[in-house]
Amino acid sequence: MTVQPADGLSPAAEFPDPSHDQWQTLVEGVLRKSGKEVSGSAAEEALSTTLEDGLTTRPLYTAQDESPDTGFPGFAPFTRGSRAEGNAAGGWDVRQRHILSDPARLNEAVLGDLENGATSLWLTVGGPVGVPVDGLARTLEGVYLDLAPIALDAPADLDAAATELLRLYEERGVAKGEARGTLGADPLGHEARTGVEADLTAAVRWARVCDAEYPGLRAVVVDALPYHEAGGSAGEELGLSLATGVAYLRALTGAGMSVEAACGQMEFRYAATADQFLTIAKLRAARRLWARVAEASGAPAAGAQRQHAVSSPVMMTRRDPWVNMLRTTLATLGAGVGGADSVTVLPFDHALGLPDAFARRIARNTSTILMEESHLARVIDPAGGSWYVERLTDELASAAWAFFQETERAGGLPAALRSGTVAARLAATWAARSAKLARRKEPITGVSEFPQPGERPVERAPAPDAYAGTPGGLPRVRRDEAFEALRARSDAHLAATGSRPKVFVAALGPAAAHTARVSFAVNLFGAGGIEAVHDPVSVEADTAAGALTTSGATVAVLCSSDALYAERAEQVAGALKSAGAAHVFLAGRPGEYAGVDAYVFAGCDAVAVLTSVLDRMGVA
Repeated sequence: MTVQPADGLSPAAEFPDPSHDQWQTLVEGVLRKSGKEVSGSAAEEALSTTLEDGLTTRPLYTAQDESPDTGFPGFAPFTRGSRAEGNAAGGWDVRQRHILSDPARLNEAVLGDLENGATSLWLTVGGPVGVPVDGLARTLEGVYLDLAPIALDAPADLDAAATELLRLYEERGVAKGEARGTLGADPLGHEARTGVEADLTAAVRWARVCDAEYPGLRAVVVDALPYHEAGGSAGEELGLSLATGVAYLRALTGAGMSVEAACGQMEFRYAATADQFLTIAKLRAARRLWARVAEASGAPAAGAQRQHAVSSPVMMTRRDPWVNMLRTTLATLGAGVGGADSVTVLPFDHALGLPDAFARRIARNTSTILMEESHLARVIDPAGGSWYVERLTDELASAAWAFFQETERAGGLPAALRSGTVAARLAATWAARSAKLARRKEPITGVSEFPQPGERPVERAPAPDAYAGTPGGLPRVRRDEAFEALRARSDAHLAATGSRPKVFVAALGPAAAHTARVSFAVNLFGAGGIEAVHDPVSVEADTAAGALTTSGATVAVLCSSDALYAERAEQVAGALKSAGAAHVFLAGRPGEYAGVDAYVFAGCDAVAVLTSVLDRMGVA
């Protein structure tokens, strides 16, 4: 807490206020030292970062970066929160996800979660992978249904699962007004996943039941995860969630429900990523956009969006999965600061299969630590007033609204899904992002950066996949998929031969000259599961051939300074070739060196390079 001096003097009173031009001049000087001769606004642009959706983050934001009036928490346009008190009263709802088909095992897991920090349950029911509908009673034995909200995920058995849950409420004496949670009806989300044309009849019927009899239950979920998992950007995720919500709004009001009642039956689900600021802006923008939809529908007070944030499955890695704990912590921070009502933290081993008890415990405790020890929930809209966040929220909202309008012009979400418009748009976005991932412009710690080719894999029982084998629907992608394919080839080679593919690191000169590029090369080749042999520490033209033979490698990479390359690179490359090197790389920008076949450098297409190396080595 900041306390002003009693005499009213500001601690910064004796310091002159710097101008934007002065700051820009200092930036120009720094860039000049790095070899960039730019001035004025170009200097600022040189430090800017381009994001998806045509957004750009600048190095400096000031009070001059205006954004629309965000209002107050709990009031339209709800940018600052759907409730006036935010999460300050009791924190956000910690919603634990479960996919198990055995009711007894599932009951043990849910009781453990509820006893140790989880406050609601997200259960997959029915279908090929969920707990059977007739096993729901056993699953919820010992659960206080008037205290723990239940979120169902039963796309194939909605009617049976919803009927059984309401029966359990009645059987266990839970008053209709005390039932909390969601029935999970999301036929358009199911269509996006499977390609099976949606029928909104059941969703509308259950929405009418909940509206009439169960004020604490919501029937419909607007799930944006299918679009996020297909490679969509934050703006596309928001735009398609709006289009989904509007499609449901039309169906519900068409069945006789008021706009207020229809909006009250929807919960919106979004992905939270390790880009905490983008996650914060996305949730704030989502509330503002839905408030605009409600206003245009004639019910501005109904625009308070209920939000469920889920840590991104796309960002979860299979290699070095422990790093996922850090990713989900950042995602949860973004979700909490962004004002999500419920947060699901996927266990760190989510990408590997069914999580164990330790992984579920860490997932639960991520929210607990952020709320109880970091006190994130004690401040209402903590990002409010940040020039950067407010501007990012505004720009993201504009991009999402434009895509929403584009989808509406295509005939609405159902038509856009069936025509392939949505799939094509998301595929183009993912292709652009994949290129950045391949060039390591978007680094993945433990995978494309700082890999550990010799790490012992973490093994889990396979997780059931409700959408495996479905003929249509959007794809599901992961950031690590290209590198994972390379690592899988290395693993197969290890299993078949007892050793990993190798590259010989031919370092020239003293450590001061080659250490930086040796580290770069070891990381680069390690991302493809290729073991770097750096022994001896440095080589000369007369020692390189013997060192290559001893290493057992047929591919080599030269590492040193530009000055030493000019003196020795050609001689050493020639010696390596004479000793049987099939391919010689040089770590550095492309030049003209006899005997060097290719160059690796920051920003090169790492996936293409590593694929070609494994192909050349004969690694299947």
